[in-house]
Formats: sequence, C-alpha cells, structure tokens
Amino acid sequence: MTQLLVLGALNMQPMSGYDIQLMLQENEAERWSGVQVGSIYHALKKLEKERYIEIKKIESNGNRQRTIYTITDLGREQLKLLTFKAIQLSGVPYPLSLYAGLSFIEELSPEQAQEALEQQLVNLERELNLLVNGMEIKKQHFPEGLSPIVSLVSENMINVVQRQIQFTKDVIALSK
Repeated sequence: MTQLLVLGALNMQPMSGYDIQLMLQENEAERWSGVQVGSIYHALKKLEKERYIEIKKIESNGNRQRTIYTITDLGREQLKLLTFKAIQLSGVPYPLSLYAGLSFIEELSPEQAQEALEQQLVNLERELNLLVNGMEIKKQHFPEGLSPIVSLVSENMINVVQRQIQFTKDVIALSK
C-alpha cells in the first residue's frame, strides 16, 4: 500500500519525500490506508532501487537538501499493477474486534456494556467528523472539483461509518 500511495503521488507531480508525507498527512492516509507516514522514506529508497522512480533534482537551501523524485515509465506500469491488485484483492472490512466483543457482551455488567458501547459511538462519531472535514479539505485543494471516483469513495466511507453508528445505536437500544 505504501508503494501504491507513493507512486500515485509521484504520478501527479514530482515531489520530495517531505511533500509526499505532508500530502498523506493532510489526507489522513494513516487512518484510512494503514500506511505509516514515516515509512515513506523507506519506500522511496526501495522504489528508486527498483527503478520505479528516479531523482529529478536535488535542491539546496542552506544546510538542507531536498531530493525531488519523479516516477519512471516502469514506475507507471508498477502503479497500474498495484492499483489493479488493490482493487481486485480488497476484502470486505468488518469491525472484527467489535463483533467478537459483542458475541460475549453478556459477560459484562449492563453498566460496563453501556459504557463500552457509548465509547464506541463516540469513536465512530469522531471518525465521521474526520471524514466530513477531510472532504472539505480535499474540496479546498481541488477548486475545480473532485473526480467522480474520489467523491464516490469519500461518500461511501461516510455512509459506512454512518451505518456503523446506526448499528451501534441499535445495539445500545437492544441492550437497555
């Protein structure tokens, strides 16, 4: 996934590792992709070694150097392959720990169950707010409008969390 995101970023435009990190942080990639932003530099070194990217230029600013990378034709082919695999092999995400916990909720006192469910609801509502705010940030960065796919993906993520909120509220009502 890290290579996919790095290649995808460099396919948009040449960037430094720091620029890629900032872009991924703004898009909260750690939260939705599982990619640790700190792993970007390792991925850059590996992608360069495999000739998927190359150094376009090195900028100097005082004692600091900034390496700007660009994607190669081989890298574009790898991006296509990684994109295909990511779409083809993606599984259905389930909140597995929630489902496992709910399977044994009777082991908790009613107060403990209520407390755990209420915290789950708070977490989900926080996630929903992050997604909605993320959409607004994306819209600001793309004044010409988001692509239909990006809009659809973002709306789907919001819908999934909204459904999970409703599910949690239903469980709370059922456990009262």
